[in-house]
Amino acid sequence: MIEFKQQGDCCQVLGRLSQEDVKQLWSQRKTLVAAGTRTLELSGLEYSDTAGVAFLMELLSQHPSELQLVAPSTQVKRLIDLYDLQDFFNE
Repeated sequence: MIEFKQQGDCCQVLGRLSQEDVKQLWSQRKTLVAAGTRTLELSGLEYSDTAGVAFLMELLSQHPSELQLVAPSTQVKRLIDLYDLQDFFNE
């Protein structure tokens, strides 16, 4: 189960993000994160597979303003390092 919790200009991503979740969320990808959001906070994202990371990158590219992905969990950080995506994520 995945949850996007909007708090001002920050959106917390909570739970688990797998390929199955991505399939269900794909049609909502342009509306999941409010237009005024500046950061996607990922410390509550317990697990993501590669499809989940690709989905986060899609959210980043589709967002109308500059969006930063911050505070990845340890498991997500491993995928970031594995796929050399450090430029897109902030500690």
